[in-house]
Order: sequence, then structure tokens, then C-alpha cells
Amino acid sequence: MSTLVFYSEFDSFEEWSALLSPYLPGITLCRAGEVKDPDAVEFALVWKPPHGFFGPYRNLKLLVNLGAGVDSLVGRDDLPEIPIIRLSDPNMGRMMAGYVLFAVLRYARDIPAFERAQRERRWHYLHPRLPSTVRVGVLGLGELGSYAAMELARQGFDVHGWSRSQKSLEGIVCRSGMTSLDEFLAGSDILVVMLPLTPQTQGLLSAERLAKLPRGGAFINVSRGAIVDQAALTQALSNGNIGEATLDVFDREPLPPDDPLWAMDNVLITPHLASVAIPATAAQQVAENIQRLARGEPVLNQVFPARGY
Repeated sequence: MSTLVFYSEFDSFEEWSALLSPYLPGITLCRAGEVKDPDAVEFALVWKPPHGFFGPYRNLKLLVNLGAGVDSLVGRDDLPEIPIIRLSDPNMGRMMAGYVLFAVLRYARDIPAFERAQRERRWHYLHPRLPSTVRVGVLGLGELGSYAAMELARQGFDVHGWSRSQKSLEGIVCRSGMTSLDEFLAGSDILVVMLPLTPQTQGLLSAERLAKLPRGGAFINVSRGAIVDQAALTQALSNGNIGEATLDVFDREPLPPDDPLWAMDNVLITPHLASVAIPATAAQQVAENIQRLARGEPVLNQVFPARGY
């Protein structure tokens, strides 16, 4: 009997096991620390496994990544040449779009100013702006980025998107390529970072590029902290070049307690939860790919870590 090994510090093995077992009657599901026969492990369901994790599993045939980002699988010497798939759950897209919409609306409606006024017991009126007057730039138009951009456009915002290769999305001005990046940044009153982390995007938002954003604008990052020069971002938030930020990801996670971002009243911090895999809706997708592999059929939603997506 083959085995599926599970590893995640954030996801529930009990929940995934209960949902997957009915679909995979001939497969044993177990936690990484409970594998009795490494040679029986043919499938892995993981999120950010430690270095060397895959070494004992010489017969591994399929890896399922418990999320959209695959940067933790890049450059590993313990991972064999096998198909890698990511979860492509519509609920992950909805969850991400909801978080992004919340963050954008919070700035478009000046909610942080009202929060500060409330703490000071001060009645503070700011006239609402029309969404069409707020330029929102979505940096990264992959599956999640496109979903979020379309939702923002549906709400009436002036949405611009940027991606490495040209995309076409109804109601959204799409740009592509490095030559257009500075202009894209300069036209984003609210920037939403949704790029995958790859060798090409690591450190992409340097101090020089952050300086291209309109002074006093808002910055939202729901992708990966390493895409941004975090020290430069902190400095820009301190001197007002960037007015507000919602940060779900950081260059070190958990964010260290002594990091200056914690104490900044123009920063909202959340612990990397803008979008997560929902077992109840994703389990069937995982099982289907395992079944497709057993039948000799191509798997769905295959990713290539070297490309980052």
C-alpha cells in the first residue's frame, strides 16, 4: 500500500486526512514524523517543508503544494524530478480578492484617518471619493492577481495591472515588461503587490522603485516579503513618501517583535493569512490529481518552481 506524507506547521492533518481518505481508499495518509516505511511514500502534501525533507522518499511520484506560492521549493537538492501541483481552489481566489478589496476600500474611504480620530475622540470629516478617481495598481496578474483586479474593477476603481507577459482583462489597463514598470508604479495611488517570488522578482521593489510611487499613497503586500526592500519600505513609511501600508507578508516570518513596523500607526499587520487553502473544497482536487497520475494521465495545475509559478 502506498503512502501520502503530510507536512505543514499551519494546516490540520486531521482535517485533511478525514476529507482525503474517502477519495483515496488504497493510500495510507500519515504525518511526516510517523512514516514507518519511507520507500512506500509516493505522494506528498506539504507547505514549506524543511531542507532535506524529501531525501528519504526515494519513490516519490507527486508533490502537492498546500498553497499558491512555490518559492520554498526552489533550488532544493532533496527534491526529485517529479510533477509538482499547486492548489487552484476558487475559494482561495475569493478569499484573496476579499482581503485585497478590504485593504483597498480601507484606504479609498480614509478609514485609517477615522481610526486615529476616534482614538483622539475627535470628530473628523473627510468627504468620500468616487472609486473611479482612485488609481489602483495590481502588480502581478496571475490567477489570484487577476481575480483581485477584476473584483476591484467591478467595484468601480480605476484599475491598472502589470505582469511580466502581456495580459488582457476586461475593464483593466494591462501593462507588461520592465520598461513599463516605473510608469505603472507612478500611476498607482494604491499599489497591491501580488507577484510570485522568483529570482527575477526578489528585491524588485527597491528603494528606487518605491520612490516612484505617488507621495502619500498606500501600499498593500499579499504576495511575499522578499519582493520588497523592507528597510526601504519602513523608511518610506516613516518619512511619508508612502502614507499607509497593509502588510500580510514580510522578509522574515514571524515578523520579529523588535521590528519597527509593529509600532507604526500607519501600518496594518496580518500574519500571512490573506488567502489559505480550504480543505473542504480542495481535497477533491488533490485526490483527482493522485488518481490521474495512477491512470497515466497528465496532472492539473502543474507548477515549475524555477519559474515561480
